[in-house]
Amino acid sequence: MVAAPVRRTNVRRSIVTMLVALAALSTPLASQGGAGGGGGGGGGFTGGLAFTVGGGWQIEGFDAGYIRRVHAGPIAALSLTGRVGSFIDEGAVIGGARGFVFGATLGAHTPAATLAYLGADTSSTRLGLDFTVEATGYVGSNSPLPVGSPWAGISGLLGLKFGNLNGSQGGLLFGPTVFFGNVTQARPFLGVRFEAPLAR
Repeated sequence: MVAAPVRRTNVRRSIVTMLVALAALSTPLASQGGAGGGGGGGGGFTGGLAFTVGGGWQIEGFDAGYIRRVHAGPIAALSLTGRVGSFIDEGAVIGGARGFVFGATLGAHTPAATLAYLGADTSSTRLGLDFTVEATGYVGSNSPLPVGSPWAGISGLLGLKFGNLNGSQGGLLFGPTVFFGNVTQARPFLGVRFEAPLAR
């Protein structure tokens, strides 16, 4: 009877910790990135692959959704995506898939700090680093995970991005994700993302 309030307190503490880390990291990133946080207030498509990694049962999924440039303090963009995937037994050679996972994710992204420009001056590709906080609500069928269903996840992700600042960009995101449900469980997270502006 006491487990639920304790879990809610842990969720609140984790969210506050993530937001403090976001603010601390985003201030220097914003000053380094300058106008490099993204071109002016437009929206676009975002999609890619999402993995929890490590031993045992993992989640492998596909993300698709919408990203919007907002320039609100330390937040350069907000995204809303859907996730669909399955549980994968990393120890199985054949037939390791089980059940289905569905999720909805709200993400807050800092401006990207420019690390380098690759290629010729007229057609260079920008390489940058940003930080993203994501909150995801999950439901799953036939779940082998001890967190039960439904459950929530909070992720703090460093992102290595490359591409055109005002056009299409690709990225690799990595960091911890913490699941909250029947139990609290931390796992490494790896994401591959693609962003493209919507046609005007």
